Amino acid sequence: MRLFHLAASILALAAAAHPALAEDAATKQAIEAEYDNYLAPLFLDFHQNPELGFRENRTAAKMAAELKAAGLEVTTGVGGTGVVGMLRNGKGPTILIRADMDGLPVEEKTGLPYASKAKQVGEDGKEYSVMHACGHDTHITAMIATARRLVATKGQWSGTLMFVVQPAEEGVRGAKRMMDDGLYQRFGKPDYALAFHVAAELPTGVVSAAEGIQYSSSDTLDVRVPGIGTHGASPHLGKDPVYIASQIVTALQSIDSREISPLKPVVVTVGSIHAGTTYNIIPDEANLKLTVRANDEETRAQVIALVERIAVNIGKAHGLPDTMPVTVTHFSGTPTTINDAALARRLNATMKRALGESAVVPFEQKNMGAEDFAYFVAADTGVPGYYFAVGGTTPERIAAAKAGGAAIAGHHSPLFQIAPRESITLGARAMVAAVMDLAGKKK
Repeated sequence: MRLFHLAASILALAAAAHPALAEDAATKQAIEAEYDNYLAPLFLDFHQNPELGFRENRTAAKMAAELKAAGLEVTTGVGGTGVVGMLRNGKGPTILIRADMDGLPVEEKTGLPYASKAKQVGEDGKEYSVMHACGHDTHITAMIATARRLVATKGQWSGTLMFVVQPAEEGVRGAKRMMDDGLYQRFGKPDYALAFHVAAELPTGVVSAAEGIQYSSSDTLDVRVPGIGTHGASPHLGKDPVYIASQIVTALQSIDSREISPLKPVVVTVGSIHAGTTYNIIPDEANLKLTVRANDEETRAQVIALVERIAVNIGKAHGLPDTMPVTVTHFSGTPTTINDAALARRLNATMKRALGESAVVPFEQKNMGAEDFAYFVAADTGVPGYYFAVGGTTPERIAAAKAGGAAIAGHHSPLFQIAPRESITLGARAMVAAVMDLAGKKK
């Protein structure tokens, strides 16, 4: 008993000496209790009922209801299915807090007892199995936790919070759609913009943010290869678009190896190729779908131009007439996501104070994933942004994988899974700490 009272006294003295420590201890306790008592069923509901981009009607309605119940002013239908919740609390900065909510056309194969069995018709009219294979269910659940905690602590901060529930991040279209719908004109231009993404490759208990580039650019390109159909036994009587498309696929890999400086990372991936209907008919068209990634805007533009140059000229080299050119269509894209350096240094330090020194690890770009959060903090907006990663896989699972056990599934995999309680509670705690630091202190 004496040891208990001694430990309590030491914690009390430490809290008195470091108010931020006491504040985070209270936040940690409150958010973890909130997860156990309120948020866990909410997460399960989101996970089991995922929806595709711009089809998130149920999810948007549920988020709107939760934000309204927490005490926010809620507007729906922003940029399609987007939701905006405003929390006004006196003079101070305006801070945007964003969470994406769409799922992916992936059939879940995790074997989890709460695995998604949902199906949905997409924008193309086709039905797909749908899964939260990228953790957006954790993002929106953490947003509710963040909102409820900041409402409960309104006496400790001052300012305006803009909670943005964004659709269609997976197609990197939703953020631009919300901006085009007048997000900043209608709700006010924020002084700061914040967001996080759960990361399967990081252990739970840690966060990580760059003082510069956080995510690569991403562009979606459609390549249409025309042909002249004929019998498979008489290829000389036609122009084979399957063969021409295959040559294009191979040649596109020369962009990274021969066209762009080896010091500049680039990815050109052909994710889909469709042509023909049966064995012995050369079709009259082939279609490719590409994703292109880069880490700076100059390289991004150069790669897109190279894709068009290579595709069009390979078509000419194989005899396609000028009246039947290969065409390249730029369908959608997002710039690089770059954290404001000064803001990142400030908030990384805040995370260390609030979450503990060991909870903040150096950021390392491990792939060329992209994020359309970039539109909220584009250079022409003048809004400084801070985007951070939150560890999503328990250290035990990571250790087991390194010892030869089941590999940790990456994002967009049908086997993708994260630890929801650990990811959601830490994400919310980190977001609350960032807001508390940036918002004016209540006098």
